Amino acid sequence: MQKKVLFFIGTRPELIKLAPLVASMERRPDEFQVHVCLTSQHSEMLQQALRQFPIKADTDLGIMRDDQTLSDVVAAVLEKSAPLIDSYQPDLIVVQGNTATTFAGALAGFHANVPVVHIEAGLRSDNRHAPWPEEVYRTMVVNDVVNMEKK
Repeated sequence: MQKKVLFFIGTRPELIKLAPLVASMERRPDEFQVHVCLTSQHSEMLQQALRQFPIKADTDLGIMRDDQTLSDVVAAVLEKSAPLIDSYQPDLIVVQGNTATTFAGALAGFHANVPVVHIEAGLRSDNRHAPWPEEVYRTMVVNDVVNMEKK
């Protein structure tokens, strides 16, 4: 039976690390129906990277705004991803790393009761505020969203 897999990709590093998995699943259409959702958290760098990989974006949430905060990113991804999840009805959501897109995509999956797969959690500082706030996103995704699915 074919699994519907929804990828959330917002940054160049996410695309670079997820491209091989997306491509592998796309080569197995009997097993997987892949939907790639770009959030465009870092739109210009993401678009540059897309030219290097044979990945077709099915949806672009286009959330990038001047002077946006991480709270703006999380709120926009949550707001714009809910209708996508409702219409696509994925069996699985895949996120990568420790970005605001990763956190918001995982949280949206949790809200929709869709299992979330988290690939590679990024660097670890074990400091929730420095040198980057994404340490909190990583720990919340891994400890609270992904492991919640296992309980």
